[in-house]
Amino acid sequence: MRMVVIIATIGRRELLPKVLALLEEQSRPPDEVIISAPDESHVAPYVPQRFDLKFVFGKLGSCAQRNIALEQVLGRSDTITFFDDDFLPAASYLARLESAFRKNPDCSLIRGDAVYDGASGPGFSFDEGLKLLRELERDEAVAETEPEIVDHVGGYGCNMSVRAASIGELRFDERLPLYGWQEDIDFSCQLRKGGRVVGINTLRGVHLAAKQGRTSGVRFGYSQVANPVYLVRKGTVPRGFAYKLMVRNFVANLVKSLRPEPYIDRFGRLKGNLLAAYHVLKGRVDPGYILKL
Repeated sequence: MRMVVIIATIGRRELLPKVLALLEEQSRPPDEVIISAPDESHVAPYVPQRFDLKFVFGKLGSCAQRNIALEQVLGRSDTITFFDDDFLPAASYLARLESAFRKNPDCSLIRGDAVYDGASGPGFSFDEGLKLLRELERDEAVAETEPEIVDHVGGYGCNMSVRAASIGELRFDERLPLYGWQEDIDFSCQLRKGGRVVGINTLRGVHLAAKQGRTSGVRFGYSQVANPVYLVRKGTVPRGFAYKLMVRNFVANLVKSLRPEPYIDRFGRLKGNLLAAYHVLKGRVDPGYILKL
């Protein structure tokens, strides 16, 4: 099985080599890694010892960057794993992933378990994340866990893997610009036509959720409303899932704006939420509007 890893990156030149070094530690290393960035200023030189490495440039935004990388590997890969540039996989991740794809031919997408996810808090530094990762790996050395397979609405973009044969003409929707919020759900919901979309708890890692390279609060808040509305109208995301997501985020931004966390621009997100809601009422909501903000 030929396994390829795609990493879309922006603004994390110092972090990226550290993540690539962790891929060298995989008990089953990837056959190839594709790094997709807007231009060379976002990457640092790296010479791998255990896999082929290729850099592709020219596009900005998570969807566009993943698409340009996909064009490089479709037709010569069996599985494609999308890692965020701040996701640290346990050393057994790809070996267990390969086993899971072999044992479950009905699965088109498999998402792993970000056991520690900085997205729910201030995020982790690389050193903090590496310490947590080593704890996970020590746990794995003590006891082999029987994989638990659970069906999901969609994948989680920081670590999800696709059976390449399931992709066909499908691509990430570039009408979701920049951070491309919910692009993983849109992409994986469409993959369900060709097989199950599942999560497996033994594919473990740490998501740093590094704050550099993130989009602004107002832009992100706009996307929190505009993107789900667009995807519901597109017909790829369940209506109930999208509406619950929008309401939960709006309430969180409204309530927490009274005492905002120092690492989240709650006022900016709330302003973006309200602007997108106004555009929905006017019938002209567009995910691409964030490029004007």
